[in-house]
Amino acid sequence: MIKPRHAGAGKRDGPRDTRLLDAAEALLLQEGYAAVTSRRVAERAGVNPGLVYYYFDSMDGLFVELFRRGAERGLEQQARALESPQPLWALWDALHDHMHNVRTVEFFALAHHRPAVRAEIVEYSARYRRLQLDVLSGVLEGYGVDAATWPPVAIILMLGSISLLLLIEKGFGFDLGHEEMTTVVERHIRLLEGERWTGHPALARRSG
Repeated sequence: MIKPRHAGAGKRDGPRDTRLLDAAEALLLQEGYAAVTSRRVAERAGVNPGLVYYYFDSMDGLFVELFRRGAERGLEQQARALESPQPLWALWDALHDHMHNVRTVEFFALAHHRPAVRAEIVEYSARYRRLQLDVLSGVLEGYGVDAATWPPVAIILMLGSISLLLLIEKGFGFDLGHEEMTTVVERHIRLLEGERWTGHPALARRSG
């Protein structure tokens, strides 16, 4: 478990702490990271703005804790997906999750201005990819995929990059080729794992 790095972490108050993080996350997803200010967060949480700094020391502290909370949830979701009977379908659907990708894009943008957030993104990205690689290397070998032709890490990067690009372009109102790209990816997954088993809890219906 990663230990909190800012002094405010020792002043935690579960319910109020969670309310502030929930408020910050709602603003991030609905209006973008620029809307996440101490005043707006406190107003949405129904508390005094000073409590943001009391519990998190700084906006950096708040953003780092918010990112960690979401990243830990994401790691748990990914672990469940990779343990499913159809790990490629499950990973593709998890990567395709709209709210997850919106959150990722906002934090990537925020990282350009806040080094503390950038450091967290790098650390968690490495954990995500190691987990994906550890599991999918064996899965793809079992499917008879030639690792020299299709290195597992290249497949992982391809799936993630495609999902993120589709979200970014869709946000601009541009979707030329999206349906065709999705069809190509899912055709190849189908060749390895058959039709998506939508009844499995790890293969939850995508939200975007």
